[in-house]
Amino acid sequence: MKTLIIPAIVMLLSFTAFAQPGGEKMRERIKAQKATFITNQLNLTSDEAQQFWPVYNAFEDKVEGLRKSDFKSIRQSLKNGSLSDADAQKALDNYLITEAQLLDAKKQLVSDLKNILSPQKIIKLKMAEDAFNRQLLDKLKKFREKRGARGN
Repeated sequence: MKTLIIPAIVMLLSFTAFAQPGGEKMRERIKAQKATFITNQLNLTSDEAQQFWPVYNAFEDKVEGLRKSDFKSIRQSLKNGSLSDADAQKALDNYLITEAQLLDAKKQLVSDLKNILSPQKIIKLKMAEDAFNRQLLDKLKKFREKRGARGN
């Protein structure tokens, strides 16, 4: 259950950041911080990094595209208050299709990375992604607490 919560929260936060003015700059800063974090955690050699980042960035772009397309129509319907039961069922069906596509993308990533990294480093990648997401959530929580304290 916990493994589903963190990606869902990060996804929702990323949608919020994209919608805000300057969200693209924030997204790029986070992406750069993530790249640095992962490079350090995996202790990538220059050869590994040169091969790894194009594969990983293509995966990230694919995942981002899947998540955006999956939730775009749902969010619009919810905003309009016009999500019927039939639309909700269709949204759930699309959600499951998207989740299957995400799993396929992860399988392809691992397959592609086997030619670049050792199995240990591929496992470390997942651990590094999780650690980075936790740090990002902690920073967001502290930011919101600080902002909330100023508003009082």
